[in-house]
Amino acid sequence: MRLRQLVIATDEMDLLADSICDLFELRRTFSDPELIVFGLENVLIPLGDTFLELVTPVKENTSAERFLKKRGGDGGYMVIVDSLDLEKERKRLESAEMDIVWYENRKTNGIHAQSLHLHPKQVGGAILSIDNMNPTSSWLWAGTDWEKDINKSLVSHLCGVNICSANPDNLLSNWEKALGKKRSNGCHSIDLAGSNINFVVDTQSQSENVSAFQIHTRKKSNIEKRALSKGFVTNNNIRLGGVDFLLVE
Repeated sequence: MRLRQLVIATDEMDLLADSICDLFELRRTFSDPELIVFGLENVLIPLGDTFLELVTPVKENTSAERFLKKRGGDGGYMVIVDSLDLEKERKRLESAEMDIVWYENRKTNGIHAQSLHLHPKQVGGAILSIDNMNPTSSWLWAGTDWEKDINKSLVSHLCGVNICSANPDNLLSNWEKALGKKRSNGCHSIDLAGSNINFVVDTQSQSENVSAFQIHTRKKSNIEKRALSKGFVTNNNIRLGGVDFLLVE
């Protein structure tokens, strides 16, 4: 199991996509017309074979619209992990009495894509989706030719996500149950293949939310200078779409 896609909900999708692509020298690759079932439009941006997704509500009373109103602006909305055996995960979730609120099953151009959305109130912090692709190298949510849009000149892949809470230990326990993974060496973190999910104390807020995305790079100082010149630095962190972008070397 590994981290494959992180999602930001935003009211200004095109502007945010332009800012992210400009800063990290990335390219948009795909917008999924099927997402209209959720009352959303989206855009996918590849970082290697991991993805940033931006979603914006286009219908009233969608979960994303409620999220934006409650938060008072953009923010980290969803965490998507890639699993090799979704049926095994489904049975495990049923045994753990974790509710699946949405099952996606799509076949296109020889790719079979499936996803399980877990009940947000049982998990906390973000919507969690456990997905599976066959073949495993594909990622249908980004279309079928996203590899042509990969640019690793500044960043290579998403390698982690931070979720904050006034009580991170309780939140971590929920995610341990949801993912079927134990915390790493007693820390407030769950290790996945080449990535991790960290749970951070935030005593200033009563809500649980995604606070940061971690991105692997070999050009940290270059990106930091670019971000500063473009006005994307807040409190010494690169901040776009309501989340901090943490550079990991």
